[in-house]
Amino acid sequence: MNRFPRYRQVLRQASAALLSVAMLCASIAHAADVVVLKVGDQQFQTRGILEASGQLKDVPYQVEWFNFPAAQPLGEALNAGAVDLGGLGDAPTIFAYAAGARVRVVAATRYQPTDLAIVVPENSPIKNPIDLIGRKVATTRGSIGHFLLIATLEHAGLKLTDVKLEFLQPSDAKAALAAGSVDAWSTWDPYVALGEIRDHDRSIADGVGLSSGLSFQVATDEAIKTKRAVLDDFLRRIAIGQRWALSHPEEVAAMQSRVTGLPPEVLKVVYQRAQLHPVKIDDGVIAEQQRTANIYERAGVIPTHLDIEPGFDKQFTAP
Repeated sequence: MNRFPRYRQVLRQASAALLSVAMLCASIAHAADVVVLKVGDQQFQTRGILEASGQLKDVPYQVEWFNFPAAQPLGEALNAGAVDLGGLGDAPTIFAYAAGARVRVVAATRYQPTDLAIVVPENSPIKNPIDLIGRKVATTRGSIGHFLLIATLEHAGLKLTDVKLEFLQPSDAKAALAAGSVDAWSTWDPYVALGEIRDHDRSIADGVGLSSGLSFQVATDEAIKTKRAVLDDFLRRIAIGQRWALSHPEEVAAMQSRVTGLPPEVLKVVYQRAQLHPVKIDDGVIAEQQRTANIYERAGVIPTHLDIEPGFDKQFTAP
């Protein structure tokens, strides 16, 4: 005969309560241990590829996304340590490095630079770069569009002072072009494709033969120091996603359209012509980036010579 049924019941309840508290504490401790990777993106292009390719499933750390309309504010966020990692074109990477940002390139990709263009309205009298003399040209400071304008003018034997430069963010530049307050806009996809498809803008020059076609994943020194394993895993996922996207432009376009609100037909054009694919960081890639920096130096945009090589980290495994 059990003489202490009430005490046993109380003990069972107390044990269950203690177990619940222990599980809760363990859960809180585990949550505190989860690494958060803060990723900067432009028009969610990287996120679109990763989600469409399934590379964001079962990620053993937390990814926080921050979307930027252009490279300049993303570069500033990297410089401030507000994000750990971000995708930048070759020219914006140089600007960030020249500004003293404590960042390094940790992965590289190459694309077809037909997605960079100086565009004008359909009925514009401007036919070629020479026609830009004395005209107002919009671009975003420190962007690949900025680089394209410098390189295009140099190739045509012109200088930056031969045009009236207007530094604008993409949304403002597009509005200015449509209103006629600027004559041309030096920009990149998806803005080029959007202008061509929606507004019948014309390209008078592109990046072929001028741009390296390189873009980078850039990480802060602090993230490299404290989150190297997480960065390595995430960069591997990006490389896998980029290879998958080469043969699945429609799926990537549809996914990114849901995230950004941009038309899927525009995004399909973006991915089809970019042919973005991962490449190994080697001496050749660094040399190409040095040539890009030298173009800025010749144009007087960067006041002194910039040695690019220390801004690269070759130790990550991707691609």
